[in-house]
Formats: sequence, structure tokens, C-alpha cells
Amino acid sequence: MPSEKKISSASDCISFMQAGCELKKVRPSSRIYNRFFTLDTDLQALRWEPSKKDAEKAKLDISAVKEIRLGKNTETFRNNGLADQISEDCAFSIIHGENYDSLDLVANSADVANIWVSGLRYLVSRSKQSLDLIEGSQNTPRFAWLRSVFEEADIDGNGIMLEDTAVELIKRLNPALKESKIRLKFKEIQRSKEKLTTRVTKEEFCEAYTELCTRPDVYFLLVQISKNKEYLDANDLMLFLEAEQGVMHITEDMCLDIIHRYEFSEEGQLKGFLAIDGFTQYLLSPECDIFDPEHRKVVQDMTQPLSHYYINASHNTYLVEDQVRGPADINGYVRALKMGCRSIELDVCDGPDNEPIICNRNSMTSPITFRCVIEVINKLAFVSSEYPLILCLGNHCSIQQQKVMVQQMKKVFGNKLYIDSPLSSEVYLPSPEKLNMKIIIKGKKLPYGQELLEGEVTDEDEEAEISRRMSEESLGEPKTTWLCKGLSDMVSICKSVKFAGFESSMKSQNYWEICSFSESEASKISNEYPEDFVNYNKKFLSRIYPSAMRIDSSNLNPQDFWNCGCQIVAMNYQTPGPMMDLYTGWFLQNGGCGYVLRPSVMREEVSYFSANTKGIVPGVSPQVLHVKIISGQNFPKPKGACAKGDVIDPYVCIEVHGIPADCAEQRTKTVQQNSDNPIFDESFEFQINLPELAMIRFVVLDDDYIGDEFIGQYTIPLECLQPGYRHVPLRSFVGDIMDHVMLFVHIAITNRSGGGKAQKRSLGVRIGKKTRDYSMLRNTGLKTIDDIFKAAVQPLGEATDMRDNMQNAIVSVKELCGLPPITSLKQCILTLSSRLVNSDNVPSVALNMKDNFPYLEPLGTLTDVQKKVLAAYDLVGAC
Repeated sequence: MPSEKKISSASDCISFMQAGCELKKVRPSSRIYNRFFTLDTDLQALRWEPSKKDAEKAKLDISAVKEIRLGKNTETFRNNGLADQISEDCAFSIIHGENYDSLDLVANSADVANIWVSGLRYLVSRSKQSLDLIEGSQNTPRFAWLRSVFEEADIDGNGIMLEDTAVELIKRLNPALKESKIRLKFKEIQRSKEKLTTRVTKEEFCEAYTELCTRPDVYFLLVQISKNKEYLDANDLMLFLEAEQGVMHITEDMCLDIIHRYEFSEEGQLKGFLAIDGFTQYLLSPECDIFDPEHRKVVQDMTQPLSHYYINASHNTYLVEDQVRGPADINGYVRALKMGCRSIELDVCDGPDNEPIICNRNSMTSPITFRCVIEVINKLAFVSSEYPLILCLGNHCSIQQQKVMVQQMKKVFGNKLYIDSPLSSEVYLPSPEKLNMKIIIKGKKLPYGQELLEGEVTDEDEEAEISRRMSEESLGEPKTTWLCKGLSDMVSICKSVKFAGFESSMKSQNYWEICSFSESEASKISNEYPEDFVNYNKKFLSRIYPSAMRIDSSNLNPQDFWNCGCQIVAMNYQTPGPMMDLYTGWFLQNGGCGYVLRPSVMREEVSYFSANTKGIVPGVSPQVLHVKIISGQNFPKPKGACAKGDVIDPYVCIEVHGIPADCAEQRTKTVQQNSDNPIFDESFEFQINLPELAMIRFVVLDDDYIGDEFIGQYTIPLECLQPGYRHVPLRSFVGDIMDHVMLFVHIAITNRSGGGKAQKRSLGVRIGKKTRDYSMLRNTGLKTIDDIFKAAVQPLGEATDMRDNMQNAIVSVKELCGLPPITSLKQCILTLSSRLVNSDNVPSVALNMKDNFPYLEPLGTLTDVQKKVLAAYDLVGAC
């Protein structure tokens, strides 16, 4: 903060402005001057020095100010050659005079810019009443509520209470606050009054609460959306929810309900307004979580073939430690099933007393009985998801104990087992919907058409590869194992086979056969034949398992294989870290049911997709993700960190994961020595070419010269992001949600035509002629089909022109409104409404519907500024 006292009201902003500070003044000539700006004590004018002008001319009357814009949203900023070096969040402009001239300024921090913007907006809207309001700031509904809270706790009615009681009271109102911080604040207040006592007065209680519990970032937002009041009424809240938060079909009654649920003061509840404390509580509620609540339910089509879904899978589920020494543990299955796993692994060996066991075959320690494991599976199989559970059976048992396994599975699972023979008339696997509440066995199967009671089958899957790596055997004859008919018959639509190459597989592999690939083998294929891998996975299931060299149970990057359409990427659930963060984050979507529908370009027979595409993906609309990291809340000290005591210096990394063309990472500045409420106020843009496969990971780190320490993270699929102002609940290193630890961010997603990096262009260039990328049709070589589709070339070109003209027209409107690119059209209309009124507050235009579009028609003489705005708006209608 620029001052020791936290900004918690309009009077704090104005006091800061009257004290003055240095701002950079930006000129159209690309020159930038450092000037000291102050607000007159009578609140009537803004002054700056030094200046070549007469002192009376180096000022701006508040009465001449039309509007205040935050960000680089004027022609001066857009055309200044040094604009790229200026932070969007530190820039603001004061629009003044009848010609809407601009005074363009840059603060040394986003926080200072917010103070000036909030203070000036407040003065412009309440120029004659502001002084009275500032002087009476102790008579607000907020202070009335705080006094009533104090009086209720003041049993003796003496207007004073023990510090312990006051601390407990504030902790009850704001559980996230640390007790030590509250006590320190009381000591600061009493020291300033030269008091030495452990008792707290009503005024001291109110002062401490206000300073501790007023978040400047939320206060600045409240003032901005309330049209410079210090509370929101139902109309303000409705506009905020519609235009900023993207909430559809909002009504005034719904807004009043929100106010009644979150407002603390009795007066606010009765009059229907939301003050700073209620608004803060609302923003912290699940209603403003970054994760779209719709995606907490199953929202995707579950009637597609099984091969069209990514499937949540665990590797060596029975392990809770490393691959070599780790014992088998039933809790591995409990954890995986509760986390939504739909594919788990059972390595079964002969046990004593004719009882099959599951154990780590590398150590053979602490085995668990097969019966015990399948009983736990039966109990938890459909607790987190009703969709099919695949049991990947690693069979290392004798024929005798295989028969025991069959008997036990039939007895425990009963009719949950899916053992129907696949239909040769079908070409795709059944859907998750059709396999609802079914357990599918993946394993080896005896040859069809041979009525054998037992027989030999090859064992070329994971176990063979691991044993070969461990013993460094050379490739020779495939290893074989004996299989009984009963166990073979339990395998239906997930028969394990060896991958024979794409050409052979596409010709002869049956849809119910599944291939397992080692990490190294799958990596090689995905790099050399990405298109073939995608096409193969449209019909067949692929299972990827970690390299045998990962003896520490580390994890592969699942995104590398999802990009090629591989459905079952098995992970070591016992090992937390970035890879597991991506995995658990990805499967949060679709109700956490363990099945996520793959992008359409990976499912449709006629589509073409390569994970190595450098830009636009055919048939997919690219997007731009706009992220503003505003602040952090209650960051804990990193575990194991001891070099700096309790002090941390946090910063935030934003990672985008997806196809290679979309992968990116950016970071905020470091905020020194602030873990409670660090203000970042930095904005970032990311180009996303395949949104359906993109994930965002927020990571908070402690900046340390020895090595940056992990504080928390949150990973979310792009499709699950809610737009607007959102809180991000951070997870610990092991994936647990941390109480009250979060980021406050603003999210916007805009459409973008074309792929690759978005180009910065001035308004004049954009309106002029430019080269456009038109959709191209590739010849199939079949004349009849090619001739039919030739007719589509011209309409596609016209559609591209129409789309680009519309986008350019909308950008023009936004720029003339002084709004950033992420602004919605609704926000543009709201801004326009204030421009299209005359000095006597009479509208200068009428709104008329024509061809289902709201046209603006002049009602008299318009100013030049109004004519420009109307012309830009008409361009949108003309498109």
C-alpha cells in the first residue's frame, strides 16, 4: 500500500489525493513527464507541478470531468510509442470538456491508480455532497451494525470490553484473521492514543474491524460497480451479475435474495442494499467460485462409444509408496475410488491356503487378499460415479487359484459384472450410459472358437516390459502364461492384445480389443505419428502406463497423451505434484464422474487433427483468455521453509496446458513481505487454439534466493471457468483445499478469428483493407464430391468477411467508449447511455428496434463526440 493506513472508504482515497503523489503524464507525442498531482483542499480542482503553464492553468476543475477510465483506453495511450512499456493496471485517464479530451496518467502501482480512480469517480458523482459525507463517515450503516455487535457482546453495558473478548468477537466475524494480527492492531490503535490498557472501547473495536476486514481490492470494485456509492442496490447488483459475471436471466427478486442472505446490517437488509462487508462475503461464497457449478454435474453426452472419453485411471492402485519397496495397501483402492477413478489395477498372485493375493511383486511384502480387495471395490465402485469401472487384471496365478478368483468375483460382484459377448455387427464399444453401474474386466482371453478349459496366452503387457527392463533381457520369444476358461469368459469388451502397428490394427483389430503402451513407446508414437494415433483412438481404447524406470512412483505428463486422444492414462495416485494436479484438475469436470468427452475433432470420422498443429485447429473457434490476478488471501508459510521466519514474498504463476501451440506460462511481480492480502493487480492474455483440451493452473510461490517454495495451486479446465470476479480456492501440495487460502481474479474469454498470436493494430489499420485468412477446402480426389463442395467456397468467404467486419465494428465501439477488449456489448450500451444525453440530462437519441436489432436514432443536433459514437454503433448494425 502507498500509505500505512489501509484504504477502506472514499474519505481515505480523498485524503490520499490531497496529500498528493507523483504520477506520469502521458502526451500524444510519445513523451512522458513526471508530475506531482494533488487535490485541492476544497475538492474542486486537480493540480500538478512543475509546469510551464501558469499555476491557474496547470489544473483541472472537477466540474469539467466527464468520466474516469482505468487502463490504456484512449487514443493517446493507443498511439503512444511507449504504451507497450506501460502496465494496463497502472494507467488511467481523466476525460474532460465537451470534446472529451483526455488527461492520461500512469501511477507507480495499480493500487495507487485505483485510489485515484475511485476518489475521482466519487467526487464527480457527488461533488456538492462529498465533504459532508466524508465528515459523517462514522454514521454509516456499517458502523451502526458494528456498534450493535459490540453492544450485544458488552454484557455489562459499560461501552468497554476485555481485549480477549474483542479479539474473539472479530475472529467470529472474520474467521480467516489470525489472532496475533488482531491483537497487534489493537495495540497500534491504543499506542496512537497513548493508552496502556488491555480493554477496548466501542470506537476502537469499530476502527480495528474496519482496518482489518476492509479489503482494498473489493472496496475499489464496489465503488466502481455501484456508480461511486459505497453500497450496491438491487439494480447495481443486477447489472454486475449480468454484464460482468455472465449470469443469465437474473431478476430483481434474485438480487434482493442475495442481499438478504449476505448483508450484515439491519438497515441494509430492510432497504435492500449490500455494503462492503456483505459484498465481500458474497464474493467469497460458493456462488462466486471460479468453477462453474454446472460442471459439478454430469453435463456431457454419455451415449458416445467408450473410446470417445478420457477415463480416470490409477496405476498399480494397491501401492501407496514407491514401485520397489512399497507394500500393498487396501487404502490405495479406497483413495482411488473416492477420487473418481474408473480404471484400477489388480496384480494377483498365488497366496497361501489357496487364497489369491494382491501384492507388490518386487517386494512380496504385506500382501492383501484378493477377496478383501474386491469386497472394498464392490462397496465403493459406484460411490463417486455411476459409470462403468474397469478392473485391469494382472493375472500371475496358477489355474487352481484363477478358478478361486472367478468364484470370488461372481459371488462378490454378482450381476454388476459385464460379461456379455461383444456383437460382431457393431463397430464401436458400448457407451458409458449403456454400461451404467457395470464392472468390466480387462485381461487376456483364450482364442475364440476353441472350447478349451485352459490354454496359453501371451503376456506382452506391462509386466513383461517391466521384467525385461529389470533383468535387461533382450527381446526374444513373447512370454506366455496359462489361463483358465472361467477367467477368460469374464473378459468381454476389454480384451488385452499387443499393438501391431496402425496399418495392421485399422484392418484387423476388433473394437473390443485394447492395447497397452509403455510411456516410452507411446511417446515415440505420439511424436512420430500424432495423426495416426488420434485416428486409431477414435475406435479403440489405448492404455498408457508409466515407465518401468519410475521406481520412485513419479508421474508422466498426461497431457502429452491426451493430445493424441489416448483414453486411459494411468497415474501413480500416491505421488502428488504438478502432473497429479493436472490429472485431478482435469477430471473435476463433468460432475467428477471419471469420464470426460474428448474434443469433437478427436471423435468425428471425417475430422483431421494433429497434436503438433502450430496454430488454428480446423473446425475449432480459437479464443483469448484474459486473466487478471488481483490479490491473494491468507497465504500460509511454505512447509519446511525456515530461512525467513514468518515472512513470505509471494508471486503467482499462471500456466496454460493443452496442445503444444497453447502451452504458456506467465508470472506476476513479487509482493514483498505480505502473506495476508498481497495486491498483485496484473493482467495477462493467453491465445487458446483448442479450448476443449486446455487447462489453467494457478501456482503461488514464495520468492526465495535459495529456491522458490510452493504455497498452493489450483488447476481447472478452461471449459469450467466462470467469467467475472472470482475467488480461486488454493490446494496444498497433496491436493487438499486449504481453509481461507485463495486468489482473487478476474476472468474473461473472448473469441478470436484465426490462430496464432493476436496482432495489435490501430483503429485506422483495422478498418482499412487487410489480408484475410479464408477457409480452404482440400480436394479428396473424388471428382463428384469435390465438385459439390466447390460451391461452398464463396459462401464461406462471405461468412469470413461478415464475421471479421462485425468483430472490427465491435472493437471500434469499445475503443470509442474507452473500454477494454474484454468488455461485453451490454457494458458498451451502459457506457453509451451516459454519453448520449445532453447537458440538461435529456436523451439525444431514441432506441428503436429494426430487423431485430436495437438502432439508435438522433433526436436533434449531436456533438462531434456523439456523432462518432453513433457512427461506430451503426457499423455493428450494418454487419
